[in-house]
Amino acid sequence: IVPPGAHVSAAVLILSVLEACALDSYSAAVYEHNVILSEDTEIPVSPEDAFMLMDKNIDILEAAIKAAAKQGAHIIVTPEDGIYGWIFDIPDPKVDWIPCTDPERFAPSPVQKRLSCLARNNSIYVVANMGDKKPCNSSDPRCPSDGHCQYNTNVVFDSEGKLVARYHKYNLFVTEKQFNYPNEPEFVTFNTSFRYFGIFSCADILFHDPVVVLASRFQVDSILFPTAWGHTLPLLSAVQFHSAWAMGMSVNFLSANTCNSSLAMTGNSLVYFPPAMVHYNTETENGHLLVTELSSHPRLSPTYPAAVNWKLYASSIKQLPSNDHRFSGVVYHDLFSFTELAEPEGNLAICQKDLCCHLNYKMAEKQKDDIYVLGAFDGLHIVEGEYYLQICTLLKCKSTDLKSCGQPVETAQTKSDMFSLSGMFGTNYIFPEVLYSGVHLAPGEFEMLTDGRLISQTRTSRPVLSVTLFGR
Repeated sequence: IVPPGAHVSAAVLILSVLEACALDSYSAAVYEHNVILSEDTEIPVSPEDAFMLMDKNIDILEAAIKAAAKQGAHIIVTPEDGIYGWIFDIPDPKVDWIPCTDPERFAPSPVQKRLSCLARNNSIYVVANMGDKKPCNSSDPRCPSDGHCQYNTNVVFDSEGKLVARYHKYNLFVTEKQFNYPNEPEFVTFNTSFRYFGIFSCADILFHDPVVVLASRFQVDSILFPTAWGHTLPLLSAVQFHSAWAMGMSVNFLSANTCNSSLAMTGNSLVYFPPAMVHYNTETENGHLLVTELSSHPRLSPTYPAAVNWKLYASSIKQLPSNDHRFSGVVYHDLFSFTELAEPEGNLAICQKDLCCHLNYKMAEKQKDDIYVLGAFDGLHIVEGEYYLQICTLLKCKSTDLKSCGQPVETAQTKSDMFSLSGMFGTNYIFPEVLYSGVHLAPGEFEMLTDGRLISQTRTSRPVLSVTLFGR
């Protein structure tokens, strides 16, 4: 108990002790899981049948957790929707509960008991996603008829099996009809001997709350991200956008995705400074474990990026190149303004509303079947969620027909000698993406200049699919 007037100094003292004890690095793991699904039925199954299904999924997660622990991982993240089934009540972590040793304290809790024991018996932090059921006020119009809300929930158990964090997802995807969202966004963090973490889920990443608050105001060093993310090219594939978000927000990012080819879900990643470790595979349905070493203090790294003025360079351009070949195309339901890169090298601009995008480029032995465009979008995205976007992008078209520009494409033949992309953005939340043929990232081959230019550092090692500044 802290006496009045001593709260701040005591908090500072506690943080100082944690800093002194903290490791300089830690080993992190993420697991892409091919979830065993229930039958598609409107009739609820029995608790016994639901637990039987979840037990099968946890059996698979158990093997991944043990493998990560054997490789020395301090923490492992498993996917959103990775367990499924019967909904349990998850208490506030303040209650100081270890389900492994006290499973009946709040109610029968077989899922939480197994997760807690897996963490405790393998001395590893375990991050998992499950359901949570909470009573609600019947006078609230959002309260279901049975008087309970159900939440998409992340839980974290520490290496002793103790529940240390619980997060209820705030920004539900449009298909998540089975869940409610909390009245207010939750900003969930927890500290460890190896660093300070924040946690959220999937579609949350596209919104300000809670994600920007965690990275900017709470200054977390690492984000834990269970997700069930669809492979949405050309700008929103999992490894592409998640790595771009991590770079834009300058944090370690631990993303664990569901693996399901029928739903086009794949791509888990450990993104950190300066490189990235990612897994992308649409050919198999096997789960995949990634383990790597991360910096505990990315903000203290000499490679930590300087602050960027995202429109400084673009605003210095007084006269735009003439553009007589403007046309429109759709990228993930949004109507972009495009102009073709008709020459192997050049200087182009395209504008939409308040956003003007600028590109200086030189292709290396451009292939005749590869058509590229410079695109701009400044508007409200209204399909599968509503959020405002400002995007500048260099895109390869799916075919030589300009009507195909903006459609998903995974292969290209043309490399780039150089590119420099910038825009007149009205936001500071810009996420830089560079994606190569075969859905490969380009760590170490591009950089963000403090004047807002995304530039290549060398000739690209692979043919280019897209170069993008994705603004929220």
